[in-house]
Amino acid sequence: MSIEVLNESGHELDVTGLAKLSRFVMDQMRVHPLAELCIKAVDEDTIAQLNEQWMEKEGPTDVLAFPMDELRPGLVNEEPEEGVLGDLMLCPAIAERQGAEAGHGTGAEIELLTVHGILHLLGYDHAEPEEHAEMFGLQDQLLAAWREPAPESAPEAEPAPAPES
Repeated sequence: MSIEVLNESGHELDVTGLAKLSRFVMDQMRVHPLAELCIKAVDEDTIAQLNEQWMEKEGPTDVLAFPMDELRPGLVNEEPEEGVLGDLMLCPAIAERQGAEAGHGTGAEIELLTVHGILHLLGYDHAEPEEHAEMFGLQDQLLAAWREPAPESAPEAEPAPAPES
């Protein structure tokens, strides 16, 4: 998978962590291994301009998703389609406020917005109550799986003591 994360927001951002999360979500959703995704973190002015230009809504928003090849989640017994998943625009300034309001901090909010945006790129929506339940349920499952602690591996054997001279 080709995942590019760009930070043009002026806020600190864990670009490596976002790339790992995106890869995890795309793997879980059975997106083709050669699919491409670009995530760009931008400031409030930039996302407000994009929101007005593309969504015809005034003011800044937290995340915008721009699907390219209209890829869909892969099915268990089918080879997923190759292509460009699309672009996500995130606004860390808004994520910071929303994370504080939700009581889980900026990093967790950016993770939530990233998963939310990828689901939009895969065709999920939340305009209708049934769609909302499906999308947000899946979003919660993916975030829970991502945050699940890794299984502890067996402790490493202690090295043998060096022979005394």
